[in-house]
Amino acid sequence: MINGIGVSPGRAVAPLVHMPEPVTEPPPDAELPADADREHESARIATATEQVRQDLDAKAARAHGDGQAVLEATALMAADPTLLAAAQKRVAAGTAATRAVWEAAEEVAAMLESLGGYMAERVRDVADVRDRIIAQLSGLPAPGVPVRSESFVLAARDLAPADTATLDPATCVALVTAEGGPTSHTAILARSLGLPAVVAASGVLDIAESTVVLVDGAAGTVEPDPPEQKVRQVQAARQRQRHFDGTGRTSDGHRVQLLANVGDPAGAVAAAEAGAEGIGLFRTEFCFLGRTTEPDVDHQAEQYAAVLEPFAGRKVVVRTLDAGADKPLPFLTDTSEANPALGVRGYRTVVAHPEVLEHQLEAIAVAAGRSSADVWVMAPMVATPDEAESFAAAVGRHGLDTPGIMVEVPAAALRAELLMRHVSFVSIGTNDLTQYTMAADRLHGELAELNDPWQPAALQLVGRTAEAGERHDRPVGVCGEAAADPALAVVLVGLGVTSLSMTARAIPDVAEVLLSVSREECGRLAEVALEAADARAARAEVRSQLPVLEELGL
Repeated sequence: MINGIGVSPGRAVAPLVHMPEPVTEPPPDAELPADADREHESARIATATEQVRQDLDAKAARAHGDGQAVLEATALMAADPTLLAAAQKRVAAGTAATRAVWEAAEEVAAMLESLGGYMAERVRDVADVRDRIIAQLSGLPAPGVPVRSESFVLAARDLAPADTATLDPATCVALVTAEGGPTSHTAILARSLGLPAVVAASGVLDIAESTVVLVDGAAGTVEPDPPEQKVRQVQAARQRQRHFDGTGRTSDGHRVQLLANVGDPAGAVAAAEAGAEGIGLFRTEFCFLGRTTEPDVDHQAEQYAAVLEPFAGRKVVVRTLDAGADKPLPFLTDTSEANPALGVRGYRTVVAHPEVLEHQLEAIAVAAGRSSADVWVMAPMVATPDEAESFAAAVGRHGLDTPGIMVEVPAAALRAELLMRHVSFVSIGTNDLTQYTMAADRLHGELAELNDPWQPAALQLVGRTAEAGERHDRPVGVCGEAAADPALAVVLVGLGVTSLSMTARAIPDVAEVLLSVSREECGRLAEVALEAADARAARAEVRSQLPVLEELGL
């Protein structure tokens, strides 16, 4: 049995297929012949780079949601003139084209690495673009996911964002990587595609090609040559029909709204088709990312209205711009911050740029006026009662009557009683709440075990927030990745959470598991999790007491 970190629940059995080895590094001494046409070689790099950009753009056009965003971001990296200029400069000095691209990519990657935070996370994108350009120059197939007609489990050292975004869940039934962490592109897109996934499974590359493996995305295990009985159990569970009728509830009728996290109009349409009761987190960043200036009110209003349209008559929780940390914006945030995760991000950007929030609230109000959706508005990274009061006042000035805040900072959870006096609801972002509670950067793969939403300390803060909500008659939702884990969803309900928002693909599984337990059982299992020694023990204890997970293959 190979152990890793489960980042997307579910179980699957299929032959293992290894990702092809990446493009090899050209020899350090690769130089052009003395009589080579250097201008021609320089033009070849430009042509290859443009072809890579076009290929990525074409793939982005066929994708949607998170996959589309990742592919567009990688295409932007291919279009960045910095890499091309650096490579052409080396060709002019006599370096062979492929070696010039390799060295130029190293230079750009080193620069991004030195910036830290979000920019450092783009280093993998640079390597992906580099390999694609070199393959194009060498007449080799572009690196990518193997094409198979039969089901398979994909194993890789790590997956480039563009590769993960083009996975076809009809044939690729699970993902396993030797490296990576719970917030990597692999993890995020696996969840959005509904694929079981395990990362940091260091021994997976030693498993022979075509070996049948059982991947358990909740337990974080990969089992080569599983017993036939287990294979039949997994196959039977995958055939079992889910019975989500559009109303989330426990077995004794306790209501729990099951909502979707969406990031653009296409995601809203998919969520509505999946039967989501509403949108619990509408990430508005898609209007802002990749821009050098703030989008105008009319453009924002048009995009927001397109997200509201599929949810006429239903709740849509709009989160105002969450810029900073891993989502820097040149017109709003400072990418040179030493520690951007603890810097000026989310609602904190209002101090220096109040006009950006005012324009966004104006656009949200215009979109709400064109729709019959029940529009709620919340701010990210609120830490104090004064911030909550100020945001609620701003929301009110624009005629929006349901202001809320995200609880992502431990201070907000500890002082939830005071913050709730100013707002109509709160929504807990478990990703950030966990990283700040455990002092473990969620972009740091080596800290993945600490950065686990099952951490009892983080769950204790969720419970404290929910108790404050009950006392003040305020709904308390969870919109972090924790809500998509069916076992953890049971615990969250037991802690007093009133709604769960997740990737739309996870809703049927969460609904089915909630229907198998009563509200009282949820409370008992919440206590089990809180009393556990650590995240691993909490997960194991709760899962062992939920037999429905085995029946559903979760």
